Amino acid sequence: METIKCRSLPNNKSKIARTFQKVINLKTATRIASNNGIGMCMLTPHNKFDQDDSNTAYKPQNTNNHKKKDARAKRRAVLEALLAKLFASITTIKAGYAELQMAQNPYCSDAIQASDQAVVDELKQLSQLKRSFFKNELDLSPQVTMMLAEIQEQQGLMKTYEITIKKLEAGVEVKDSDIGSLKKQLDEAIAFNKSLEKRLNASGPLSMFDNIRFSLLNPTHFVQFLHHALRSVRNFVKLMVCEMEVARWDIEAAAKAIEPENTVFANPSHRCFVFESFVCKTMLEGFNHPNEELQSEHYYFIEFKKLKSLNPKQFLTQNPDSSFARFTRAKYLQLVHAKMECSLFGNLNQRKLVNSGGFPDSAFFNAFVEMARRLWALNLLAFSFGEDVSIFQVAKNCRFSDVYMEAVTQDSVLETTNADTDLLVAFTVVPGFKIGKTVIQSQVYLSPASS
Repeated sequence: METIKCRSLPNNKSKIARTFQKVINLKTATRIASNNGIGMCMLTPHNKFDQDDSNTAYKPQNTNNHKKKDARAKRRAVLEALLAKLFASITTIKAGYAELQMAQNPYCSDAIQASDQAVVDELKQLSQLKRSFFKNELDLSPQVTMMLAEIQEQQGLMKTYEITIKKLEAGVEVKDSDIGSLKKQLDEAIAFNKSLEKRLNASGPLSMFDNIRFSLLNPTHFVQFLHHALRSVRNFVKLMVCEMEVARWDIEAAAKAIEPENTVFANPSHRCFVFESFVCKTMLEGFNHPNEELQSEHYYFIEFKKLKSLNPKQFLTQNPDSSFARFTRAKYLQLVHAKMECSLFGNLNQRKLVNSGGFPDSAFFNAFVEMARRLWALNLLAFSFGEDVSIFQVAKNCRFSDVYMEAVTQDSVLETTNADTDLLVAFTVVPGFKIGKTVIQSQVYLSPASS
């Protein structure tokens, strides 16, 4: 017999053959083992078959997990949309309630009904949403519901902001009205005070001089008119300090420039006495020396009665060369320094007008003219007595004596000072007067003696 030689198959076919052979052997071995009662023989020659078997076994379980996750994600999205809608409804109700309050003042029935209906409609929607939630009947598209809720939320916020703006605008109008009313009351109060001051100055202590006779004149009249004159001095000082504050002066530094010594003030407002001292010292300088030749006592008394009740500005305009006009011009230029006037008013117009013989028409100069009129009248009254007239200042650090001095204020320094502590004069505010043998007390600011 001829021997037939089989040619070898290619490598790929050999692999396929070997694989089939292993499967056939596996099935045969399993069947034989089963028939013999030996048990199952587990042969797993390749991992590929194991992986295929495991994927096949677990595929239904993975599908269930994905379905559960999708269901949970969908329910979570629905709940988030539900919360967004709930919060948007609350914002809408809040805006409607604010609109309802706004419509009550001022009262508007149409706006009240509209806002009330809007709140009721929104509450009905919330109630319906609640029932659907508890019955698991929510049929919401999460994306659409979230967008609509955001729009509703923004609309509610815009309405709330609009109502808030309206309330603020109404409040501003009320405040503006109150400010206007208060300004009107202030102007009325200022005008009333000015009229009272004018009547007081016109008919107060001066009224006693209307019918007085020259033969009945006595130092009491001088003291009364002195107090009347000092009121105008204090009014001018108050106005001057106010102008300094407006011009942003350092009031403390200005006071120290007048009184360089370290004076202890019980109250910061007492620094005004330093300026009053400066004004009185300047205005009363040369008080005992008349500006013209000596006249009779009766002449001075007649001039005093004329000057005490006239309009000073009108008199100065009509009599620019009179003694009073020369006194006013000289004292203004002496009291109000050029640098001071420029700082207070930004120019020297008033000074130029006074130098040229005119008289400015300003509140500051009018207050000065009124003060000058009263002090000039006081000077005329002093010479009406026909006796020697002089003024005196109290030196600094002199011991206080109530015979020759009067304290301008009962400040806290004096109230807290021990009985054994001496009181010393810090500076003279208003000089004292001596008419014949009559002494009129000076007014001084006191400080306790340093230990």
